[in-house]
Amino acid sequence: MKQLFITIVFIGMFLSACSMPPSSEPEQTEAMQLSELGRLLYFDVNLSKNRTQSCATCHDPAKGFIDARDNVTGSAVSLGDDGVSLGDRNAPTAAYAKFSPLFHRNGKGDYIGGQFLDGREADLKGQAGGPPLNLIEMGMFDQQDVMLRLLENKLYVAQFKAIFGKGTFLSADKAYSALKQSIAAFERTAYFSPFDSKYDRYLRGEAELTEQEELGKTLFFSQQFTNCNICHQLNKFQDSEQETFSNYAFHNIGVPSNQRVRALNGLGETYKDIGLAGHPNISGSSEAGKFAGKFKVPTLRNIAVTGPYMHNGVFEDLRTVLLFYNKYNSKSQRRQINPETNEQWQAPEVTQNISLKDLKIGPALDDKRTDALLAFLITLTDQRYESLLN
Repeated sequence: MKQLFITIVFIGMFLSACSMPPSSEPEQTEAMQLSELGRLLYFDVNLSKNRTQSCATCHDPAKGFIDARDNVTGSAVSLGDDGVSLGDRNAPTAAYAKFSPLFHRNGKGDYIGGQFLDGREADLKGQAGGPPLNLIEMGMFDQQDVMLRLLENKLYVAQFKAIFGKGTFLSADKAYSALKQSIAAFERTAYFSPFDSKYDRYLRGEAELTEQEELGKTLFFSQQFTNCNICHQLNKFQDSEQETFSNYAFHNIGVPSNQRVRALNGLGETYKDIGLAGHPNISGSSEAGKFAGKFKVPTLRNIAVTGPYMHNGVFEDLRTVLLFYNKYNSKSQRRQINPETNEQWQAPEVTQNISLKDLKIGPALDDKRTDALLAFLITLTDQRYESLLN
């Protein structure tokens, strides 16, 4: 009887195994090959006109995936491959970018997600294709120009054909699409989103917050004392694992223009960056005006090491950013002074559509609470960047 029972169990296990779906190991191997190809492309300066600039130049993995190069603007905006051209926006971190949802409009009529500060590309693949063909960034003329650079590299040719098919280089469009897909696959890896900051370790019981950091966390997630979590909380509950600290909505918070940058990049004092209103799907529409000056809410991951701040790099210090927000709630004359200039805060670059209802929630913060919030934001720094905090 015992032998019969063992035989029946064995037959059952065999039949169960036969009914299981095939192993996904080949798929995993292909995904690894794709992301590895993306890694090579991400660091390849040969994909820029003068062979001086790669994706990693403006999104440096050693510096929180931002452009930390010091130039005439103090790294507020990036210098192009030609060594002359300057953009008008601060390069956002590429870390945790994969969590931004596809660009879409919700039931309330608000736009959400996408890539770049104005959401003009729906996803990571679209974003990856932007800089190489931007004449003031990597400066390549067109997709054909990029494909010729890829064909110079025998390893690329072999890997592109192995992953995407032998006909990949029959058209520049196919080759460029494969390039974008590869870089996007690399940006989706844990290399860009390790979730290993002190805050993450605290959630796993591997670290303790100081009293000041605890106060900052309480203030941050409070709906009574601050307005931080209105825009910078994605998950429904606080202390949720893999919180990205952005709801990926678009807001105008009254940021002033960066006149130092404008004087250098040739756009001039009267130019206005209209943000979301310049999105290809919105620009020129009858409702474009109500989206002017709005930019996507950034993640706060690594915020303490990814300055300068705001879409145009106008503020150097993270504490200045907190004080800028606090000016909307404070009647104190001292809080109406920008500590970096010792002058009153400049007027907003775009005066319409400012999210005053959200910005004025909560009481003014004193220095103790401001410093506590700052301390909490510092805990959102990935472990490998903690050495940059000093």
